[in-house]
Amino acid sequence: AHLSLAAQLADHSMHREYRMIVCGNLKEDSGTVDAPIGRHPVDRKRMAVVKDGRHAVTHWKVLERYPGFTYAEAVLETGRTHQIRVQFAGVGCPVTGDTLYGAESPHIVRHALHSWKTEFPHPMTGERITVTAPVPEDMRSLMNALGFPDFEE
Repeated sequence: AHLSLAAQLADHSMHREYRMIVCGNLKEDSGTVDAPIGRHPVDRKRMAVVKDGRHAVTHWKVLERYPGFTYAEAVLETGRTHQIRVQFAGVGCPVTGDTLYGAESPHIVRHALHSWKTEFPHPMTGERITVTAPVPEDMRSLMNALGFPDFEE
């Protein structure tokens, strides 16, 4: 089962959806970030959008807008290290609370990015499996702090 799931990650047949709160306002209601990712040219611990990086594509749509923040969903077409965090920092809307890519927040102690839905074929039967997880309490608290009291998914 492990080998099958690892192969699905490698060949991109596993579907993954994320929820995130980014700093700033995404101007469109949906879009695609198609920007190559590689090692940061100066800080080797970080990744960055770089001309000669590996192909990376993320599709996104806005779920809610807050003053100065956007709650959005991201769907990976590829899967690169820190892909969502790097690409959204690269377009000027870093993930809230992401100290590595420049968006500290007094309201959350980690980056506000959550893998909420994964779909994949069962390794033995091929039946489509869907696994979901609700938005964590710290992200719901952040949404409430941003002005949406009693946020519920």
